Amino acid sequence: MLLPGVLYYIVYKYVPIYGLVIAFKDYDIIEGILGSPWADPWFKYFQQFYESPYFSQLLTNTLLISVYKLFFGMAPPIALALLLNECRVTWLKRIVQTLSYMPHFLSWVIIYGILIVLMSQNSGIINRWIVEAGGQAIPFLSSTEWFRTVLVSSEVWQNLGWGAIIYLAAMAGIDPTLYEAARVDGAGRMRMIWHITLPGIRTVIILLLILRLGHLLDAGFDQIYMLYNVHVYPVADILDTWVFRTGLEQFNFSLASAVGLFKSLIGLVLVLGSNALAKRWGESIW
Repeated sequence: MLLPGVLYYIVYKYVPIYGLVIAFKDYDIIEGILGSPWADPWFKYFQQFYESPYFSQLLTNTLLISVYKLFFGMAPPIALALLLNECRVTWLKRIVQTLSYMPHFLSWVIIYGILIVLMSQNSGIINRWIVEAGGQAIPFLSSTEWFRTVLVSSEVWQNLGWGAIIYLAAMAGIDPTLYEAARVDGAGRMRMIWHITLPGIRTVIILLLILRLGHLLDAGFDQIYMLYNVHVYPVADILDTWVFRTGLEQFNFSLASAVGLFKSLIGLVLVLGSNALAKRWGESIW
């Protein structure tokens, strides 16, 4: 039963690791990986990326957007899961849960269309309300002041319900006798949430935090690629979008591989560091 899953990871996860050698070669698509000459020096493309005038801007944007998503994206699913767990009206709980996790299945193309309808400077519903109230239309999608807010908010909205499902599943595994004992001792709802529910899902919270830290430099390529434009490059251009433009569109596969390897190494360090830190709290992946 495990064989299909094992084969999937071998074929699509481990075998492609060999392609990282492209980062150390002057890769020629005709010559192939084995026929392409080694770069001189071997860190040529890492140096090229580091010396790029956009390096500091790209790294800053990537880290800031990822940290914002991590910081503002952890609490809302937990809060929603707690509310749904405490809800005793079954039909209301089901409706809210269904409506909240449906956006997770929408592509960013569809979400971009929704944001255009809501936030377009000329015809967006929100800007119409602002103008009718006597204000001026705000360029949400083309303003460097608002773009990151739109990015983070749309990310939180899309993943709110899906994240809540994970925490609800963890809450379902908490021993109900703990709540019964707490009621006997006179504990209210808030006391039980603070002393039973949250400690009961602590392992899941730390696990998801460690996993998300491993992808800290991803920042969400598909979302940003759909939403950004030349007006917001200073605050929205991240490592992945820059690699796509300068590495893949210009067929500079060696540079793209070098940046990808750089991201992977940083992600590995973050995962190992966060897991070591979690061990001090008595929780860890391994």
